[in-house]
Amino acid sequence: MSEKMSTTEENAAHVTVEAAMRGQLAKAFGGVRGTIEAAVPTIVFTVMWITISDLRTSLIVSVATSVVLLVVRVLQRSTPQFVLNSLFGIAIGAFFASRTGEAKDVFLPGILYNAGYAVAMLISIVVRWPVVGFLIGSVTGDPTAWRSDPAVVRLCSKLTWLLMIPCVVRVAVQLPVYLIGGNDAVAELGILKIVMGWPLQVAGLAAMVWLLTKGRTPVRPASP
Repeated sequence: MSEKMSTTEENAAHVTVEAAMRGQLAKAFGGVRGTIEAAVPTIVFTVMWITISDLRTSLIVSVATSVVLLVVRVLQRSTPQFVLNSLFGIAIGAFFASRTGEAKDVFLPGILYNAGYAVAMLISIVVRWPVVGFLIGSVTGDPTAWRSDPAVVRLCSKLTWLLMIPCVVRVAVQLPVYLIGGNDAVAELGILKIVMGWPLQVAGLAAMVWLLTKGRTPVRPASP
């Protein structure tokens, strides 16, 4: 009996790195609703620009759409995190575009964000502090203990590569269009942002989940 209780306690005290990561990734990506909420403001701006070619009106309608989505979240008492992320992103894009008067600059912050994120993740892999590892820390209660296990570091490095690749692809495709196309490429930039947004995100998540199904690396929560 005591042996069974000991085994149960041990199982309860342990969780696989892979299972913990799957749970954290699901939260981070926001599910179907979070994905849609992130795409709607860009869709609205792009459609408005194609229809009326008026930067100010397109920006106002796009930002207003994000605010409506936020109000709905608040009224439903559900987490507004992903709507706030979307509102912040479109607000920064609106600021850039309103300062320059160039509609294409709505998309510049997103390109710069992906470039910066990719560089930061690459550096984290090189110095063997892969950013995905800190998701493990959020589960165990110790933000750095995972680095003592080389197997976990290797796993987190692979996952960080998979997280980084979509960012690199977005920059490689969108930056030339932004630089060469000008305001004539606003529609193309909007379509690219949507097409290379959640589809690449979902593909990256699928690849990460597939990798996480291949192993069972135990990790013990931090001692109280």
